[in-house]
Amino acid sequence: MMSLRAVARSAPRTLTRMSSAAVRNTTRAAQPSSLLRTAVPAPRLAAAFSSTSWRRSQKSEVDKELLAKLESELQFENDMKETAELPSSVKDFLENTAYEIKDETGKEDVYLHRKFGDETITVSFSISDLANYEPDMYNDDNALTDEELDTPEGKELAESEAEEGFEDAQSPVPCRLNIVVEKPNKGALNIEALAQDGSIIVENFYYYKDATLAHSSSPEAVHSAEDVYPGPPFGSLDEDLQLILERYLEERGITQAMAVFVPDYIDVKEQREYQNWLKNVKDFVKA
Repeated sequence: MMSLRAVARSAPRTLTRMSSAAVRNTTRAAQPSSLLRTAVPAPRLAAAFSSTSWRRSQKSEVDKELLAKLESELQFENDMKETAELPSSVKDFLENTAYEIKDETGKEDVYLHRKFGDETITVSFSISDLANYEPDMYNDDNALTDEELDTPEGKELAESEAEEGFEDAQSPVPCRLNIVVEKPNKGALNIEALAQDGSIIVENFYYYKDATLAHSSSPEAVHSAEDVYPGPPFGSLDEDLQLILERYLEERGITQAMAVFVPDYIDVKEQREYQNWLKNVKDFVKA
């Protein structure tokens, strides 16, 4: 799904900024000609002072231009925020779920926690999926040749593929879920899944006797996990077993509602994090 900011930016906007040509002209005007420097050499101290003063002036102008641009971006984001409403999928999920959300400003990862009997369940996902997503809209193997495009059938097929590509760009971004189900002194299940098109798609269903291996991303933990046999790929399991394991997750709240919530929440969080980043950079440059 294209982010709200990306959609809004598709409309033309007029931005006030300093002309690079004007900067270059100002720079040239500030520099004495080579002829003058040759005929009448300037004292070393005066030349050094003039050069240093010029560099400081240039830095100050760049700072001012950068601050103006950052403020413009912040204003644009604030205007979008005032007109945008929180998606109903996000509001409905947060109001009705048994999960508690942990979302720290400045952090990419979001965590959902809940208790289920003696089990502790953690579901995590990241806004990095939005930044790293590259839809395979164009497949070189299936690309039409120039000769094929010249035919009526080729033109019709090209138009159809273009429409499908636009629809794909509007669809929600597939989001990776890391699900951990723990029991005291019994280890943990670690499920890798995708939230895609309103469905939870399980990719791997692991078991670790040491529950810390399911949580930690440190090099040591990753190395230790590689030495453990976690289980076969989910798709290679008996189909009935796959269905029952999916029902096992649904009973614990890993449902279609979560599959719809996660991509929408990632989009909302990315907007917030971008605004916070703009403010932090502006405050730093301004200081």
